[in-house]
Amino acid sequence: MNARRATLIRLPLAAAICLAMAAPAMAQDTGQPTPPDTTSSTKQKATTLSVVTVTAQKRTENLQKVPISMDVLATDQLEALHVKSFDDYVKYLPSVTFQQGGGGIATGPGFVSIYMRGVTSGGNTNHSGSQPSVGVYLDDQPVTTIQGPLDIHMYDIARIEVLAGPQGTLYGASAEAGALRIITNKPDPSGYAASYSLGVDTLAHGGIGYTGEGMLNLPINSTAAIRLVGWREHDAGYIDNKAGSRTFPTSGITISNAPGCTASGSSSSSASQCVGHAKDNYNDANITGARAALKVDLDDNWSITPMLMGQQTISHGNFASDPAVGDLAVTHFYPERVNDRWWQGALTVQGKIGNFDLTYAYAHLKRNQEEQTDYSDYGFWYDALYGSGASFYDNNGALVNPSQHISDRDGYTNSSHELRLVSPADDRLRLVAGAFWQKQKHDIMQNYQVDGLADVLSVSGWNDTIWLTRQMRYDRDEALFGELSWDFIPDVLTGTIGERYYRTSNQLYGYFGYGAGFSSSQGEAACVSPDPFMGAPCLDFNKKVKESGNLTKFNLTWNISDTKMIYATRSEGFRPGGVNRRGTLLPYHADFLINQELGWKTSWLDNRVSFNGAVFRETWNDFQFPILGANGLTEIKNANSARIEGLESQLNWQASYNLQLTAGWAMYRARLTANYCGFTDASGRPITDCPPGSLNPQDGSVVSGPLAPKGTQLPITPKFKGNLIAHYSFNIGDSDAFVQAALVHVGKRTTDLRLSERALLGDLPAYTTLDLSAGVQKGSWSADVYINNAFDKRSAQYKYTECGVDVCGAHGVVTSYPNGQVYTGYSLPRTIGIRFKQEF
Repeated sequence: MNARRATLIRLPLAAAICLAMAAPAMAQDTGQPTPPDTTSSTKQKATTLSVVTVTAQKRTENLQKVPISMDVLATDQLEALHVKSFDDYVKYLPSVTFQQGGGGIATGPGFVSIYMRGVTSGGNTNHSGSQPSVGVYLDDQPVTTIQGPLDIHMYDIARIEVLAGPQGTLYGASAEAGALRIITNKPDPSGYAASYSLGVDTLAHGGIGYTGEGMLNLPINSTAAIRLVGWREHDAGYIDNKAGSRTFPTSGITISNAPGCTASGSSSSSASQCVGHAKDNYNDANITGARAALKVDLDDNWSITPMLMGQQTISHGNFASDPAVGDLAVTHFYPERVNDRWWQGALTVQGKIGNFDLTYAYAHLKRNQEEQTDYSDYGFWYDALYGSGASFYDNNGALVNPSQHISDRDGYTNSSHELRLVSPADDRLRLVAGAFWQKQKHDIMQNYQVDGLADVLSVSGWNDTIWLTRQMRYDRDEALFGELSWDFIPDVLTGTIGERYYRTSNQLYGYFGYGAGFSSSQGEAACVSPDPFMGAPCLDFNKKVKESGNLTKFNLTWNISDTKMIYATRSEGFRPGGVNRRGTLLPYHADFLINQELGWKTSWLDNRVSFNGAVFRETWNDFQFPILGANGLTEIKNANSARIEGLESQLNWQASYNLQLTAGWAMYRARLTANYCGFTDASGRPITDCPPGSLNPQDGSVVSGPLAPKGTQLPITPKFKGNLIAHYSFNIGDSDAFVQAALVHVGKRTTDLRLSERALLGDLPAYTTLDLSAGVQKGSWSADVYINNAFDKRSAQYKYTECGVDVCGAHGVVTSYPNGQVYTGYSLPRTIGIRFKQEF
């Protein structure tokens, strides 16, 4: 038996042993119950798995009858797991991984890229990258911007539905690898309801945080109600910005962030400069938000539900650590702050045309992000390697501190419409059909500043600006879609065929580059129009790409009995192509994912046990690979093809009326099926034949071989990820109580597709964490305590360098960084908290 196969066998065996102690408390693709109800000691205890209904296929169905590999987290599960944000629930989703930030810019809340089933190339992820490969939805409305999805505070949420695998026919462009749906609780005209929750927590090595939440459901009359929800959260910091200094080789200028430091002079060319201030626990965040929804039943068949939701997150500092500085520590010099605020207005109209259900879903999302970022690493490493500091001087000709800091302003607007018809669920021939239209706008401004920079070197009209990006991006998506199901044998054998016809376009235009004082093919030297562009000196490029095509889906479902079902699916997903932020590069093409899947959903022992799962093979063709290129700009090129093979499975057991055990795990084998050479042909298609000594057709340079040869493992996703939870409820007098243990294991992951970059960044080690909680409930009030990451594990989630691995990851330039300056982002340190809740 080879070592790899032995490892795969040992991991599930270890999971089975741990199952005796713990298992996940979630409705993972099953009809499993929420954690045993503790709202009243008089309520009947569950002895079987309850039915969970979902709307993943655009109609209300029993989750056990949906032929899709899914995870579902319901309201009680979200509360029992103390879920407040994306980071809290993603660890309980075996099919989901993520990466934060991009190029060292903005690594805090709201800057996350979500991946499913190992469909990830790693590389750089930020606002100027590809569209996401996983679609995130709030109810029926998309909430994914180019930067990534909204990190919505999880309160008064009915459930989270996670659909693994391509969902192209029903969900379209941004559901190439899967879809994640957040379903809110709706206004209820049947009666008044209210609740509030107060919590406080403390982080090991960090500060104290708190959360306050409230909900009010107000019936207006028997056919209308309004639901109001609000929250305020303070997340304590745990990264220390330690005092330190840095001397630039070319100029000899030293910068310091030590408290009380003083400069030897007032000008930017002083030999010693005090910039910024050291501070402990400096990466805190404050989150404030609200949601208001109105539901009006016009008659027995028609209703309208408008909703308005908004949130603001103000965060400080950097959320990753520099190991050379210390544990959970960095030494940064310039202000780091993000103000991420958004609101979404949505309208859902539901009714009937004959016996068909009609739904119209509209949403308008507005998101604005203002960022200040320390970029001093960039200036230091380019100076240390290339002596670039000699190019930065003031109006008197004296060299200045070449550190850079960035002021960003990104404005996102997303408008979407969906109209669909759904035939009755009990018909032998069933139809879901509709039309979708979406327009996204991204207003980009990035101002890279060097204090005291000479006017002749600055971008015209922008003082101290060495580089300016001022661009507009538009992404449009139009589609017609439908799925038709036919019961070959009623209640036994069903076939489904789906199709989506799409048309997409991406346009990017504006200004990017240096001022006129630099000899460059980018910036003012490359103006194609003398007229200013949105405050920038000119327009230096304008490009647009259009694509169209179709996606298909085939499914055959066999209901062996009322409690056992198997299915086979072939489905497709895609991600649109687009224009590169560096306008001189070729546009990138759409990539496609083809999925072949065999799944099962079964219940046993009179519905006390469920065992579900799926095995699959996915082929990812011409996938888009973003890297951090020259000048720290994202470059996107189509790479070759990859294959992902995997197993996803869930086991749920209602062991007794008070003991619930569940488990979920996933195993993946994700590898390249052709060489990645790093360059394309003249049409932008990837070249896979690049033996050592051959020439790069783009620049004529001699190549040393593929950057990642055939068989290379795809990054970010582990070969194994699993979670286990045990939830035990009991009585204390006339009160209900519970204890819960949650175990999460994530295997070793690689950091980059390219072997040289991977060697410099290093791997992300495997880790296992344990969360513990206990609570008591009496009547309308409850209180619980919890310890997350009980053993204070440093669980590495991502790694990056600020200016590209070829520069910041260079070896042996300075003794303090013999292996390059690489940051690591970790999950939260040990967190101890208490929460009080009351319902009315």
